[in-house]
Amino acid sequence: MTKPYFKAMNLKNLRKYILSHREDNEAFYTFVDRVETEKNWINNPPLDSIEDMDNYPEFLEKIKQDKGRKFSYY
Repeated sequence: MTKPYFKAMNLKNLRKYILSHREDNEAFYTFVDRVETEKNWINNPPLDSIEDMDNYPEFLEKIKQDKGRKFSYY
């Protein structure tokens, strides 16, 4: 059996692949490298309260943009 070409796969398909082939370290490391390279997330420190969200307008804007989209990791 030949392995898929991981670099050509989008993140969603690569994630599906690694979840069904957990022993495939090459696929896992490719996924981690791609996630790190694309950096399509916003880092925030832990919140003390829900009101603390007002201090992170970039995060709130991202949530508003993704409002109609079903949540997915990638």
